[in-house]
Amino acid sequence: MFSLNTSEVEISTFLLIGIPGLERVPIWISIPVCFMYLLAILGNCTILFAIKTEPSLHEPMYYFLSMLALSDLGLSFSSLPSMLKIFLFNAMEISADACIAQEFFIHGFTDMESSVLLIMSFDRFLAIRTPLRYSYILTSSRVLHIGLAFAIKSVLLVLPLPFTLKRLRYCKKRLLSHSYCLHQDVMKLACSDNRVNFYYGLFVALCMMSDSVFIVVSYVFILKTVLGIASHGERLKALNTCVSHICAVLIFYVPIITLATMHRFAKEKSPLAMILIADAFLLVPPLMNPIVYCVKTRQIRVKVLEKLSLKSK
Repeated sequence: MFSLNTSEVEISTFLLIGIPGLERVPIWISIPVCFMYLLAILGNCTILFAIKTEPSLHEPMYYFLSMLALSDLGLSFSSLPSMLKIFLFNAMEISADACIAQEFFIHGFTDMESSVLLIMSFDRFLAIRTPLRYSYILTSSRVLHIGLAFAIKSVLLVLPLPFTLKRLRYCKKRLLSHSYCLHQDVMKLACSDNRVNFYYGLFVALCMMSDSVFIVVSYVFILKTVLGIASHGERLKALNTCVSHICAVLIFYVPIITLATMHRFAKEKSPLAMILIADAFLLVPPLMNPIVYCVKTRQIRVKVLEKLSLKSK
């Protein structure tokens, strides 16, 4: 196992944190947490199964939705081990190797989900702006190439993070701030110069936030295009195709922005609120995205119900 050595102390494990004030009742907290993970995994697997087995869903919009489901599954499985250890067994320790690996996967899948949401906003713009050429522009091979390109980008973007953490020296501080490992959290425990980590971490964060800026720009163009449609009914129909994506964007970015705002501007930060929002950041999007798309997208809802052998009117 990778060991972090200093002249003062040898640290081979870090300590994660559960929910403050509820440390004595982890088994009761584990029930809703396990239920949320189970629903998230089943929901996203159902979406993937429906898209894979139903030829009518072999379209760019649903290919991008399958990428979103894969990102959600990646986020769920990245945080699952440490969260369940804490809430099921009250086991707070995590090895240095496991912690660094976990932060790599969490940041990687987070950036991947952000990228997929950006791609989906461009997809909605093309579908509304050029509906007749939509299928010609976004062929299956182009969708595959776009997905692979953004996946490789996400991996390359976060790949330096574990290496920059391994080069640091860690002294006596071991306690992390969340139920899982994040780069900025581990970095703060170092007693050596972590400026490289700080600036590169800031660069990664800015790259992710730039996705949200481009998503907003996409919707500005979408609104401009929709307002140019003469028929009121056609306007509503065009906007309705964006509702699921807008919900997914809000579900993903609201916890991130709220957490960042609290870190930056809150004078008295509640540890409980910080931890709950941080946990919601990893738990809520994988749980809610399949529900939102099943409820708001008729084609998905009908095919999922058919696959589950239920009747839908």
